[in-house]
Amino acid sequence: MADDAARSISRRDALGLTVAFGLVVAGCSDDSSSAPDSTVPATIELVPPPTTRPAATTTSTTVVETTTTTTTTPAQAVVAVFPLTGHPIPPGAEGIAARPAMVVKLDNHPKARPQSGLNEADIVFEENVENLTRFAAVFHSNGTDPVGPIRSGRSQDVDLLGSFNNPLFVWSGGNRRVADAIAASGFFQIDQNVGRGIMFRSNREGPHDLYADMTKLYALAPFGALPPAQQFRYRTDDDEPTGEPAVAAKVSMDGIQVLWQWDPTTATYLRFSDGKAHRDTVFDAQFSSENVIIVVCDYVPSPADARSPEAQTIGTGEVLVFSAGKLLAGNWSRADRFAPFVFSDLLGEPILLTPGRAVIELARVAKTAAVLEGVDPASIPYP
Repeated sequence: MADDAARSISRRDALGLTVAFGLVVAGCSDDSSSAPDSTVPATIELVPPPTTRPAATTTSTTVVETTTTTTTTPAQAVVAVFPLTGHPIPPGAEGIAARPAMVVKLDNHPKARPQSGLNEADIVFEENVENLTRFAAVFHSNGTDPVGPIRSGRSQDVDLLGSFNNPLFVWSGGNRRVADAIAASGFFQIDQNVGRGIMFRSNREGPHDLYADMTKLYALAPFGALPPAQQFRYRTDDDEPTGEPAVAAKVSMDGIQVLWQWDPTTATYLRFSDGKAHRDTVFDAQFSSENVIIVVCDYVPSPADARSPEAQTIGTGEVLVFSAGKLLAGNWSRADRFAPFVFSDLLGEPILLTPGRAVIELARVAKTAAVLEGVDPASIPYP
């Protein structure tokens, strides 16, 4: 027990995280006799962002590979899967798989809850903004009518969302510098001007009242818009989940305390915001996800608005991946804004997600507590 506690303290200090109880990081190798010490984190070196965009041919090649994303079963059958969830594409859904990704900026002010569409998104990012958070919900395999409340974008969205192959970007606008940055990003913008007659106001208190029907938003997609690249690697039925059993993640985001609690009945993590179940109006269900990924990143003042924090999502950093009731600690990396996040464990092996939704918390350093099996989450304070 003393040795476990010592390893926990060492990892906590190296990862810059608050970790509840003893955290034992499991590597992917079954041969423990020949594997290096998996309790020692890899050295982290920050990589500066590139100054130029990759050649267009590189982006095109990635897209072609995405449209043929496959997984292999023991019988060597090839199954096409949706690139943002890893779920098989059912017969008749080929047109959905070929459409572009749609990112909707969703309000997370207390008066904006419950939102519509969080449980229908393939990937959801939560970003710190001005003393609050905002969601960037990425849709592709699914959708909802309506979706909202829709709010403004931030300059950090340009780097964060660049790997989705020029997605439809649904927002309510931003200040002039933010608008210029989004315009130069390559995203296909849909704001209240472009979406005139499609976006509408609900009976909620403004500005938390702007909605739209996704079916009508998709009708605005430009000709030739391409599907997104695959973002993550997924487990197959033959891959056993690896990691330490963990029951919850507690994250102190700006202005909100977030709890993700493992629910073995549904095999998902359920979200609580400031001590209350965070619900989605579609099917009146609690916001849930098969995967919760804590990307630890630095924040600096946005060049578009010094009052707004900007997550630094290019380079390298620490990551905690909660999936299938297990926790794996490791590192994230991105070479540039057009590259997806790459998640590796402390031995450098790829971290495999459970097929399904992924929620990515862009957390500040030392703002996450991982609660391992056997510990009551209520007994662990928010960091």
